[in-house]
Amino acid sequence: MSGDSRTRTDAPGGRRALDAAEADGFARAGGSSVVDRVLYALFARHAGDRRHDADRKRYRGTALDTGFETYLSRVYGLSWVACVAVVVPALIVAASIVPGVLAAADARIGARSPVPIGSLSADRVALVAAALAGLLAKRATVRLGGLHLRWLTATRRTDIERTLPSAVRYLELLAAGSDGPREMVEKAAANDAYGGTAASLRKAINAAQLAGSLDEGLRRVARDTPSRELLAPFLLKFRKHAATGDAALAEYLRTERRMLAHRQDRARKRARRFLELLTELFVVVLVLPALLVIAATALTVVVPELLPPVDTPVGVVPTRAVVLYGAVAFLVAIGLVGAVAVGTLRPPNQRASYDLPATPRGILASAGHNPASAAVVCAPPAALLAAALAFEGYTLVNVGLLSYAAFALPVGAVAGRRTRIDDAKDRELADFVHAVSGHVARGRPFPAAVEAVARDADLGVLDDDVADLAFALRSTTATGRSDGESEGAADVRAAAIDRFVDRVGTPLAEGTLGLVTDAVNAGSDADAVFETLRIEVGRLYSEQRALRSSMHPYVAVGWAAAALVAAVVAVVNTQVIDAARLADLAGATDLVTQPETVLPDLERFRLYVVTQATMLASGWFAGTASRGRYAALFHSGLLVAICYAVFTAGGLA
Repeated sequence: MSGDSRTRTDAPGGRRALDAAEADGFARAGGSSVVDRVLYALFARHAGDRRHDADRKRYRGTALDTGFETYLSRVYGLSWVACVAVVVPALIVAASIVPGVLAAADARIGARSPVPIGSLSADRVALVAAALAGLLAKRATVRLGGLHLRWLTATRRTDIERTLPSAVRYLELLAAGSDGPREMVEKAAANDAYGGTAASLRKAINAAQLAGSLDEGLRRVARDTPSRELLAPFLLKFRKHAATGDAALAEYLRTERRMLAHRQDRARKRARRFLELLTELFVVVLVLPALLVIAATALTVVVPELLPPVDTPVGVVPTRAVVLYGAVAFLVAIGLVGAVAVGTLRPPNQRASYDLPATPRGILASAGHNPASAAVVCAPPAALLAAALAFEGYTLVNVGLLSYAAFALPVGAVAGRRTRIDDAKDRELADFVHAVSGHVARGRPFPAAVEAVARDADLGVLDDDVADLAFALRSTTATGRSDGESEGAADVRAAAIDRFVDRVGTPLAEGTLGLVTDAVNAGSDADAVFETLRIEVGRLYSEQRALRSSMHPYVAVGWAAAALVAAVVAVVNTQVIDAARLADLAGATDLVTQPETVLPDLERFRLYVVTQATMLASGWFAGTASRGRYAALFHSGLLVAICYAVFTAGGLA
């Protein structure tokens, strides 16, 4: 059930009630499982509460398949599960510690307390404490359900604003043909390359079918969309100009396309400034934990009394160990957060994604050029290596690190090889589009232009793909007619272009060549279509190269931070943590009070663990800045392997 199909009414006395559309919401939401029916019967009444008004509004901006009442019922059911899951252990813990706490409180403030603490029942206090913990868990779960809707709305808004400029350029080309506004919206909605914008347009088409008017469908989507600053005003203005006439609509789309292009340029500049700030913060935060562990190690070697052991529920733990484990966890978390942040700043049309083949044979056949397949193929050998290293007596840390490197390096190498091939394809694709545009401008039909380019031009890695496209397009000329092109020819051409895009397989091809088929089929001027396509491909390719060039300094920063930490640790290991040096220092001064308690091998290993955590974090950051998540695997795996080799060769690991 979609959120835009519901209305709300205020009952007398200010009480909000669900209308008839919401009353049968669960049935229309497709909820058929027994659990969903039980949850709906128990908790659907909460959908009418005022405290969920904001959640309902956010829900309308999501693309969830379930109805709002069904979603909220699931959240409330999960909240009760969380409540029980927290109450039971909380009661056990409270029952064990409450008597001691009450006795200590009675001994300290019993005489001054207005309530006689000694008369309190420990069992009742424990029960109340556990009940409060369960209630907090329940309320927190409901709150998280609302935050999840907010996150979904923000994600969808970002996707819409990312894809809207491309969708507007596509609509502008369609406006030059014979299609009406409804056909234009339907074609844009059917194009998956436009992501969130296409999904919103599909909602508009569905609403228009129910209401009988495209105008009403666009109005409903503009009301409920999370993109209040871009998509909502665009849809409303599209309605207005569509009613005015084709010329007004085409002029509006041309103006809107230019405005969105300027907005995208400003957004890229803001993202670049934010990335600079993020890099500076990452380096500072990355180096500090390692320096803290180094300082703690050096201090406790010289003056052990400065950091006494810590009493914990699991026993006495050395303070250095607490600092070490905390620093390692912090470094890994910082590396992940930094990588995610950098990946988010990269434009989505420059993030390569690879589909995993459906069959084992396809996975094996594509392992040399598909990183997703390589990850599946390399996982079992890495697990076997981990088992062999553990059997040989390697430490658990080195087992994990070396098996990670054994997995990450080949997968990253395959991704690097695929990236180089894709770069070459994008470079040749720009030349191919430019050449085809030139032939079309001289009056040649599209199939003849492609055949001429395939025969005369040297397109390197695209030669075979272009030849296949030219062969597939020849059949369109056999079915063409003097008074226009037949529907069969248009279908053949569309299938040929789709197959060409799939064979090229780069984001640049997917985001640009889809303009050709529908625009030409709509009756748009072929010369204008290919001129626009040529400009678009050239612009996107230039942006792609500029982005990669601008990312090189951030890759260097990641490696420099890793090298800095490794160098400092090596100096501390060789100059501070040494048994002979500590014995000489103890005899010459009173600084080292307990040289026999210092275990140099243990201290070196602890610093080695922190260094490897820094290698992981730096590699993730540098790799994500370079190419993406597969490059992050390669950079982090290479840094881990280098660190292990250097520290092992120097006897410091």
